[in-house]
This record gives sequence, structure tokens and C-alpha cells, in this order.
Amino acid sequence: MIVLGIDPGLANLGLGLVEGTARKASHIHHVCLVTESAWIMPRRLQYIHAEVTRLIAEYQPEAVAIEDQILRKQADVAFKVGQAFGVVQLACAQAGLPVHTYGPMRVKQTLVGTGRADKEQVIYMVKASLGIREVFNNHAADALALALTHLAHQGVQQALVQR
Repeated sequence: MIVLGIDPGLANLGLGLVEGTARKASHIHHVCLVTESAWIMPRRLQYIHAEVTRLIAEYQPEAVAIEDQILRKQADVAFKVGQAFGVVQLACAQAGLPVHTYGPMRVKQTLVGTGRADKEQVIYMVKASLGIREVFNNHAADALALALTHLAHQGVQQALVQR
């Protein structure tokens, strides 16, 4: 199964693709899309939509895992991230892809074993799970972590169905 993980954001949006199962996953691609604050909002959203659409067409994922963020204290940030979240979901819907959301604590629990893990622990587990040595952007690492989380939860669901 190919999974596209997405760490939504307006200024920085992480995308990561993995293939495999919960037991054996391999890295396909990762990138952090950057939009300039000087760009008008429609241009930023159009760029995000176009790039997500292009990646979906190029890699043909079977599922998408997006971080479900709760930004209660910063309404202006939540609104902007929400717009990026919306255009990403639109691109997925246009491609007919199922979208699954996972909160940050669930991702940390799945990969590290504790919902209180720090970013460095998550990055370490992403690299270890996928055999990646390079240093990469935190947003791309989060996207790969989301994809791995989906594979893990997909594996649990399949095991329950087989019982």
C-alpha cells in the first residue's frame, strides 16, 4: 500500500510517501512545500493544491493520512492552516482518495510508544523505520510519520477483520 502523509500548514506543508505494511515500509519521496508570506492567499492555496494534486497523480497513493491539528490558542494561525487543510482535502477528494486523520499524540504513541515524545524522538523513529540517513525538514518528517502511523493502524484493522 502506498500512503501519502501530509503535515498541513500554510507557510510549510510537509508531504511524505511510504509504501509497504506496518511491518516493512519503504521511503518513496518527501518534500516540504514552502509558500512565501508575500504571496496573496489565493496564490498560496493554489500552489498547495496544484502540488498535492501533482504528487497524487505521479505516485498514485491508495490512502492519505493528515495531521488533525487543534490550535485553540491562536485563532489566526488555525484559520490559515485550516484553509491549507481544506485545499489538501479537496485535492484528495478530486482524486477519490480516502483521507484519514491522526492527532499528534496518536502519531507519537504509534511510532515512539508514548504520546509525550519530542520531535527528535519521532524523527529518529521515522529514519530508523525507513532506513533514511539524511537530515530533513521537520514538516517532511511529520508527514512521513503520519504515513507510517496509517500503515500501523491499517495493519491493526486488517488483523481484526481476519479474526
